Amino acid sequence: MIKQNNLTANSSDAYGALASGLCLIHCLATPFIFLTQTSIKRCSHVGPFWWRIIDFLFLGIAFLAIYKSSKTTQVKWMPTAMYACFLILSFLVFNEKIGWIPLPCAMVYLPAVSLIILHLYNIRFCNCRVA
Repeated sequence: MIKQNNLTANSSDAYGALASGLCLIHCLATPFIFLTQTSIKRCSHVGPFWWRIIDFLFLGIAFLAIYKSSKTTQVKWMPTAMYACFLILSFLVFNEKIGWIPLPCAMVYLPAVSLIILHLYNIRFCNCRVA
């Protein structure tokens, strides 16, 4: 097994933590942005298309980061934990868009913060290997 101790070994975790953090900021900022736009009737309920599509961009980046991180980590439970958080986050984002089950919008914060923590933990303790 070849060990790699440089920044490129942890780059997927860095991108994953960054994407999850930006997703969290996006989720936190959305209500405040819509409150400031209450005078604009077409944006008061659903928001502009470009703002709504950012959710799916973050999900795509998160999936790629988790996929790469799961290939390089030596922590056995890490891929399962990351994919579980990703699936929960994805379900909550899609549920918010489609409205399958009435759930509080704030539930999305838990898996997003969990992904940030998992990526940061993986950067610190993973002893990454080349995939």
